[in-house]
Amino acid sequence: MNKQDLLSSVSKFNQLKILVIGDVILDAYYKGEVSRISPEAPVPVLDIHTKDYRLGGAANVALNVKNLGASCILCSVIGDDDAGKSVSGLMQDEGLDTSGIIQSSSRKTSQKTRMVSGFSQLLRFDEEITADLAQKDEENLFHRISTLIETHSPQAIIFEDYDKGCITKSLIASVIKTAVSKGIKVTVDPKKKNFFSYTGATLFKPNMKELREGLNMPHLKSNDIDLMKAYSSLQEKMQVESAFFTLSADGVFITDGDEQHHLAALNRTIADVSGAGDTVISAATCALSVGMDLKDIATISNLAGGWVCQFPGVVSITQSDLLAEINKSL
Repeated sequence: MNKQDLLSSVSKFNQLKILVIGDVILDAYYKGEVSRISPEAPVPVLDIHTKDYRLGGAANVALNVKNLGASCILCSVIGDDDAGKSVSGLMQDEGLDTSGIIQSSSRKTSQKTRMVSGFSQLLRFDEEITADLAQKDEENLFHRISTLIETHSPQAIIFEDYDKGCITKSLIASVIKTAVSKGIKVTVDPKKKNFFSYTGATLFKPNMKELREGLNMPHLKSNDIDLMKAYSSLQEKMQVESAFFTLSADGVFITDGDEQHHLAALNRTIADVSGAGDTVISAATCALSVGMDLKDIATISNLAGGWVCQFPGVVSITQSDLLAEINKSL
């Protein structure tokens, strides 16, 4: 596509309905100042000035999808706890639909808390349960997803897997079977545990670390020959329509076996790569759903993922941000 066609296609994101299924994370940032060392142990004492809470994991993907213009419903199981209440409140503040959220007393909402002084992260501590969902919770989640598919007729479903237990192998199989029967596109941002469970997906998007670990190819390089070998190995174990590999400083690579495109990363000042993968899968899914071809999917996603890396912390991109990036960069 030329620039004008890309701009027009991105504007069509407003017509989309997308479900996001995955692990919700509450990202917390405790910011302050270190002025002394503790007398109890040789560790810094952080005087906390502010506490900032943000939507992370699958919730950040949903926020990206919504800010890109699509109608989005997040489907997940969170705990009936303070962190879960914070997630629900943040979703409401952001205008995100909460009808796909199930609160369970047997679950703990994942929270990742960073202790930050100036521009330095001193410590992160995690509070979460990473075991698979209890059977009843999984059944409730699939029933909710099935109902939303019937009532909302989404064009696409995103699996955002952080290995926190919300996405199980049986849930994946059931959802993909339903999606395929209804012509709904399925895109995947995988992690290690369920890496080969997504047979039938439309687009599979691991980063280089996930690709090396998933395929047990620790010496995999980001040249086209190696990446096509990785694609072939992937297809031997799991059949997907297309694969989209994010390669950090080496850009992105997309292929369906017949065609392949390797796009270089744009020259930017990088502040933080946190959440970039969330933005990429969001943009790629929207682009796929409005009928963009592989090269244009990679182009749009590369721009979007690079844009969020310019800012500290987990941030999302808006449709106007993406349109401005297209105008500036292409």
